[in-house]
Amino acid sequence: MDAPGRAAQSPDSLEFTVENVEKALHQLYYDPNIENKNLAQKWLMQAQVSPQAWQFCWVLLSPDKVPEIQYFGASALHTKISRYWCDIPVEQYDSLKTQLFSQIARFASGSKIVLTRLCVALASLALNMMPEAWPAAVSEMVRVFQEEGGGVDGRARCLALLELLTVLPEEFQTSRLPQYRRGQVRGALGQEWAAVFPLLQQLLRQSDSPGFIKAKVLKCLSSWVLLDVPLSESEGLLTESFAALRDPELFDTAVEAVVNAISQPDSQRYVNTLLKLVPQVLQLQDQLHQAVQSGDMETSHGICRIAVALGENHSRALLEQVEQWQGFLALVNMIMFCTGIPGHYPVNETTSSLTLTFWYTLQDDILSFEAEKQALYLQVYRPVYFQLVDVLLHKAQFPSDEEYASWSSDEKEQFRIYRVDISDTLMYVFEMLGVELLSNLYDKLGRLLTNTDQPASWQHTEALLYGFQSIAETIDVNYSDVIPGLIGLIPRISINNVQLADTVMFTIGALAEWLADHPVMLSSVLPLVLHALGNPELSVSSVSTLKKICRECKHDLPPYAANIVAVSQEVLIKQIHKTSQCMWLMQALGFLLSALPVEEILRNLHSLITPYIQQLEKLADETPNPSNKLAIIHILGLLSNLFTTLDVTRQEEEGEGAPPAKTTPPEPGPNPVVVVLQQVFALIQTVLSKWLNDSQVVEAVCAIFEKSVKTLLHDFAPMVSQLSEMLGQMYSTIPQASALDLTRQMVYIFASQTDHFSPIKALFELVTSVTLSIFQQGPRDHPDIVDSFMQLQAQALKRKPDLYLSENVDVKAVFHCGVLSLKFPEAPTVKSTCLFFTELLPHCGDIPPVGRVVQEDGKLLLQAVLEAIGGQASRSLMDQFGEVLFSLNKHCFSCLVLWLKEAMQPAGFPTSRVSAEQKDTFTQQILRERVNKRRVKDIVKEFTLLCRGLHGTEYAADY
Repeated sequence: MDAPGRAAQSPDSLEFTVENVEKALHQLYYDPNIENKNLAQKWLMQAQVSPQAWQFCWVLLSPDKVPEIQYFGASALHTKISRYWCDIPVEQYDSLKTQLFSQIARFASGSKIVLTRLCVALASLALNMMPEAWPAAVSEMVRVFQEEGGGVDGRARCLALLELLTVLPEEFQTSRLPQYRRGQVRGALGQEWAAVFPLLQQLLRQSDSPGFIKAKVLKCLSSWVLLDVPLSESEGLLTESFAALRDPELFDTAVEAVVNAISQPDSQRYVNTLLKLVPQVLQLQDQLHQAVQSGDMETSHGICRIAVALGENHSRALLEQVEQWQGFLALVNMIMFCTGIPGHYPVNETTSSLTLTFWYTLQDDILSFEAEKQALYLQVYRPVYFQLVDVLLHKAQFPSDEEYASWSSDEKEQFRIYRVDISDTLMYVFEMLGVELLSNLYDKLGRLLTNTDQPASWQHTEALLYGFQSIAETIDVNYSDVIPGLIGLIPRISINNVQLADTVMFTIGALAEWLADHPVMLSSVLPLVLHALGNPELSVSSVSTLKKICRECKHDLPPYAANIVAVSQEVLIKQIHKTSQCMWLMQALGFLLSALPVEEILRNLHSLITPYIQQLEKLADETPNPSNKLAIIHILGLLSNLFTTLDVTRQEEEGEGAPPAKTTPPEPGPNPVVVVLQQVFALIQTVLSKWLNDSQVVEAVCAIFEKSVKTLLHDFAPMVSQLSEMLGQMYSTIPQASALDLTRQMVYIFASQTDHFSPIKALFELVTSVTLSIFQQGPRDHPDIVDSFMQLQAQALKRKPDLYLSENVDVKAVFHCGVLSLKFPEAPTVKSTCLFFTELLPHCGDIPPVGRVVQEDGKLLLQAVLEAIGGQASRSLMDQFGEVLFSLNKHCFSCLVLWLKEAMQPAGFPTSRVSAEQKDTFTQQILRERVNKRRVKDIVKEFTLLCRGLHGTEYAADY
């Protein structure tokens, strides 16, 4: 430790003496060198837990020391008592208690931070001694501090006692007591409440008690109610706490005390007390209204917290008291006032958001009653919920343009999230109010838009539409008779504002499924959407809405197709939208074109794609640089997204549980996507030849074909040969994971087709051979390639095991690469490798090369699996290793018996933490389970915990 004016010493060489502790503390607080501070802190932590701490901590508490040093002494005491209790001899308990009492009495008029730390130390001592070694501990604390003497001022003694009583329950919440002791101590503390309650009540009721004493009393109450003190026993104190809400100095602490008491789960048992609290909460309404009028946000927020705590935690208990329905309804109306509190969230108020969960709870409780009581309450509360909808839509309104412009970006984001919460609440409320809610909203919107005397503000119109959108987005509104009227009203809306235009777009998008059933209405809304496409500020809403319409209504869009394509082309050429919206737009066009005759698809594709092909040709001739790379990736992305959704097989979507969807036979001739791909194939090869080194460009090229293959399936057949050849060349030159993923897709779809087996086989052999050479050079730098390679091998074994019969596939080398890959640190790679082995092992009997390699080298696989279970691999992967073990057991049983015996023989394998008996038990358990895979996984998990020394610990509990 670096003493002032002395060269640094090794921290370990210093004795834990008072002098050295003081020097280390000086270094911690005043040395400007951060490294010295860290060294000092590390040494002080060691000092705190050392046996010498018992000697130096009392000396550090001497009156002549500065508070920082005294604080460390008190902290060391707390550490020793709370964490090393078993080191303290029983005969020293009482002297320790006496010393702590006297130190607290001395510091009652001294440093507050030291006093608190000493109180925490005594609280820890009490918790460890209760109830046997120190019965009635709290009563004794109260008695000791109420006695005169020691020359300590009575008020200071009172504050010290309150501090001690406050930290006692807090220390219990964070203590490390064993579970059985926690129950005992909690019970003992519950009985001690009888000693605390009269003291707190007396101090609150005394007219001469100063404010800071009362504030301390309220904090103490807050702390004790967290121990589930019966609500009925703290009733008197709660009444005093309500009275304290009138005192501005005590307001915050009184709110905490009341909210904590009401919110305790146990308090719902005390219905009579809860019923007495309702009028006390209602009496706060005058204070609430005054606070709102004067702009006192803190007071209105606090009162709202109390009302919501009572309503949210106890709505069911209070609803059960049917004869008291008017009192509870008054409380609900008070919470309604808080929901609709004047001002814009989050700038003028932050209270209304607190109330939203209450409305969920109340609705759930009402709807959970039996039919008769539910009907009674629905009669009372349906009008309340209709009022709630009005209030929420009012709160969701945007402020004036001028005011909104003055908000910070953080305030705007908070308001956006608040509106989402309101949207979720409206959607939930629909369950209670049903289609009547939609009619209600429609009537309001209709009146608003047809009232010529008083033109509506855009904010009011937007909020009503937002309500519609919230419900229509997630709830099937097909049976509502107001939607045609709504669609008819939308064109009448005077859209002169971005927020309103956005909501109009999202509302149309939410009604896309309805439009598919009522295509005659498309002509009303489609022009609005196409017009909005040209506005960059409406980019997200207009493009996502067009995509929804094209997806849901594609069979009704051919009359509008030319117009949609023309507008889309225009906005794409003008580069109005960001990259992700351009991709969505291409997906929308893919859906749209899918429903057209092939000739029209090709004509539209030609006009749509030609400008990009020309641009790509130009870029392909340029020397590679960062800007033309982005342009190339953008164009390739547009093509990928177009081909993702362009599906001319026209699969009719059916409901869940329906028979398989009928597929309309495609028109004769090649698929339009294939036609386009064949036309641009040479160009893509040219691009690749220049950019083979760049994984992002290669990925973008592979994505075009991967998405096309996924969409077209067997219609992609004409391209299999060309693409296989190109992939082979790509991968041979510079191996990339994306090429392997595309190969896997090709194997999945075409390997089992006789016509395409030959090119797929050649490609599979080539990429396998190239990847094996990567393994020879060292695969650790390419976990992504190894991952994709293992997935490809698993797919090949699953779809076309005959690929492994080829003389050109070195099965032995692939097997050894798999064993090596099991030891990779990357979890996805290990998962893919385990999958490979679970696909490989079942073929021991029908594929001779697989049978031979498993016979010869299966023990290496077993050893790698056992090492992983022994602790080399993440515990999250044990299910996968369990599957490999199960597969070995099922398909190579006679070999596994021998291999397990040999592998487990050496001492210390797979870890020194398991004994020979435990290894033997594990072996026997595994060999017994050849049918129940779940059981094997459980055995593996159990054994891995033993191997890691975690069996029976808290870490094992969640496993």
